Amino acid sequence: MARRTKNMPWRPPSTTGSEKNDEKRRMSGTERSAYFARREAAKVLKMVLQGDANSRAVASIKSLIYRPSIRNKKGTFALVCQTLKHLPIIKEVLEAASILNSKWKRQEELVYVIVYDILFGQAVSLVGDAEKFLARRKDALRSTLKQFLAQKKVKTLKQLIALYEVPDVSVPRYVRVNTLKLDTDSALCELGKKYSVEKDNLLPDLLILPPGTDLHDHPLVKNGSIFLQGKASSMVAPALAPEPGWEVLDACAAPGNKTVHLAAFMKRKGRIIACELNKDRVKRLKETIKLSGASNIVVLNEDFLNIDPETPSYSKVRAILLDPSCSGSGTAASRLDHLLPSKAAGQDTDMGRLNKLATFQRKALQHAFSFPAAEKVVYSTCSINQIENEDVVKSVLPIAESYGFQLVTPFPQWQRRGLPVFEGSQHLLRTDPAEDGEGFFIALFVRKDATHSAKTNKLRSNRYPMMPFLNTNLFNNWLRFQLNRRTRGSRS
Repeated sequence: MARRTKNMPWRPPSTTGSEKNDEKRRMSGTERSAYFARREAAKVLKMVLQGDANSRAVASIKSLIYRPSIRNKKGTFALVCQTLKHLPIIKEVLEAASILNSKWKRQEELVYVIVYDILFGQAVSLVGDAEKFLARRKDALRSTLKQFLAQKKVKTLKQLIALYEVPDVSVPRYVRVNTLKLDTDSALCELGKKYSVEKDNLLPDLLILPPGTDLHDHPLVKNGSIFLQGKASSMVAPALAPEPGWEVLDACAAPGNKTVHLAAFMKRKGRIIACELNKDRVKRLKETIKLSGASNIVVLNEDFLNIDPETPSYSKVRAILLDPSCSGSGTAASRLDHLLPSKAAGQDTDMGRLNKLATFQRKALQHAFSFPAAEKVVYSTCSINQIENEDVVKSVLPIAESYGFQLVTPFPQWQRRGLPVFEGSQHLLRTDPAEDGEGFFIALFVRKDATHSAKTNKLRSNRYPMMPFLNTNLFNNWLRFQLNRRTRGSRS
C-alpha cells in the first residue's frame, strides 16, 4: 500500500482486504465500541425479528443479548431495545426516502440500527461501510422524517414516538440464591453492600431488588451463586418439592433454571434426568448445570413423549416436572415482547399456534401420569391463556384419576387460583403479570396410593392399553375388581 506523504490530502480508507482491517485498528476506543455494538445489535435484531415473524422465537431478547458471545452487553441491549421501539418510524422513513439498494437491503437489520443512531441517537463514530453509506444520505433521511411529522400532524419527535410507543413495564428484579453454592443470608449481605435488597416473604431462597437493577456482570451471577429468575418461575420447583434421594424427571428442561433449582432441593442426593429435545437448547442446559455446581443431573437429548416409562431406566422416577413449550404470554413483559412488531401491531393471539401447543401439552401431561413409580407431577406454563392451562388440566383429569392422581393445592397461602371453569380449579395456582411481574400457571398432581397405583398402572398398560375413560369411577371399580381377581388367582 502506498504511503501518504505529508502534503497528500487524506482519503477515506479502502474497505477491502487488509486496508479494511487497518481501518479497524485505527479506530479509537469509542469508535471501536460503537462499531462492534451496532453489529452485535444487528445480529440479535435479526434473530428477534425472524423469530417474531415466524412465531418461533429461539430465545427472548434479554437471553440473546446476555449470551457469553456478546461482548458489549450494555451497549447492545440499549441499541436493540431503542431500535425496536423506533422501528415502525425507521421503516417508513427508509421506504419513503428510497435510498437502499439491493446490497444494503440484505443487511437491513444493521441499517435499522444505524438509522436509529442518525435520526434519534447521538450519531457519533459513524465508522464503517454501512455507516458511511447512510451518513452521506443523512440529509435525505432527516428531510423525510420532517415530512413524516407533517403527515402525522405532530410537531416534535417526542409526539411522533408517542403515537407508536408501547409503555415499558417495570417489575422488581428477583434473584434466586443457589443454595448449592451459597446460603441466602450471605447472598443478602453481599448484594446489600451495593443495592437495596430484601428477602421474599414466600420463598426463602428468593431476594428482591429494585426494578432495573443490572446484575448480569455481578460476580455472584457469573459464578452461579445466584440466578436471575422471576418469582413465579421460582415457585415451580418448590411446588414439586422432591425429597433428597429421589429420582426426578424434568421433562422439558432447557434452559435449566428449574432443573438446578430441583437439584438444590435435593441437596445433590438422588438423581435428576433432564430431558431436552432441541440440540441447541441442550447446550444451554449443560451450561446452566455446570454453572450451578449440581452433580446429580443427567442430561438426555430425547423427546419426552418417546420415553418408555416401563424401561428400567425410568421405573424409579418418583417426581416429574413438566414445563412444556408454551406461548410465553405470561412473561411477555420480562422478555420485552412488547417491543416486537407483532405485538405493536396487535397480533398477540394466534389461535392456530395455541391449539397446537395445547395438543402437545395434553399429550405430554398424559404421558407423565404413566410412569409407574411417579408420586408427584407438576404441570407449569408461563402462559396466561386458559387454553394452555385450565383447559389442558380439565381434559386430562379422567386419565389422571385412572392412574390414581388427584389435584393438590400448591402454596395454599397464595391468593390467586385457577379460573373457575371446572370443579377443582381452586387447587390450581396462577400468578398475574401486573401484580407479580410474570404470568405463570402451576398444577400439582399427587398420587393417592403410590403402591396400589403402581400395580394398577402395570395391569392397565399391559392388558388394557386402549381402555377408554368415559366413566372414570366405573372404570376404577372395574379395574380394582380385575386386580383383586388376579391377586386371588395367584394365591390359589
